[in-house]
Amino acid sequence: MRSRGHTWEATRDKISDEIAAGHLPPDSRLPSEPELCVLYNTRRHSLRRALAALVAEGKLRVEHGRGTFVERAPLINYVIGPRTRFRENLLAQGLTASGQGISEMRIPASARVAAALGLPAGAPVFAICRRGFANDLPISLGWSYHDAERFPDMADARRAGISVTETYRKHGIADYRRQSTTIFTRLATEHEAALLMLRPGQSVLIVQKTDVDLDGKPIGFSEAAWAGDRVQFTFENAQAGEVVSERTDNVQ
Repeated sequence: MRSRGHTWEATRDKISDEIAAGHLPPDSRLPSEPELCVLYNTRRHSLRRALAALVAEGKLRVEHGRGTFVERAPLINYVIGPRTRFRENLLAQGLTASGQGISEMRIPASARVAAALGLPAGAPVFAICRRGFANDLPISLGWSYHDAERFPDMADARRAGISVTETYRKHGIADYRRQSTTIFTRLATEHEAALLMLRPGQSVLIVQKTDVDLDGKPIGFSEAAWAGDRVQFTFENAQAGEVVSERTDNVQ
């Protein structure tokens, strides 16, 4: 007896999951109906209902004479201000924020990292690499640097899922602000493209920032690659001297 194949709901969910996972990237064209029926083990009527539902949800678009394409998701509007916090930024937009630790190392500070943190070159710092997610979609991959003597538990805290803000509080820093931000674009490295689920050759937005305590002393420096087709940045209440434009490469 011939299989009836998957229901249209199951087909819709499978295609939706592949879009969310980046297997069907934005602006990519879906295969023909016969190919899709084979790929998703479904009948043509069920496939058409599934595709129509995904178009209605804004996940697909139909271009007459060209085919069906994966729609671009609305850009996340990441607001940068004196007190920018990753989790709060995304929660304010109804998005679920999460992070994944990639690596933690104790290394001698390079000249640039040392200058940003107000330390002598070669001073011990924690270099922590993490991937940031919005609704389980990777949007950033960044390195953060902290004085290993001032924050000796920073790597352990981040590995345990404790936020940077909470770790600062443990060390008597009740509040802090962003002192400077630098943004520029470049092509994603192979490593970045893989972890951010980008196509080869796509650009990323590089964001470098320095945070200071309320006395103006540097406490953290970071550089992150953001998926340029998923995020836009809005600067809020920026004061003179808070945003700089000097390009600074090779921070590690």
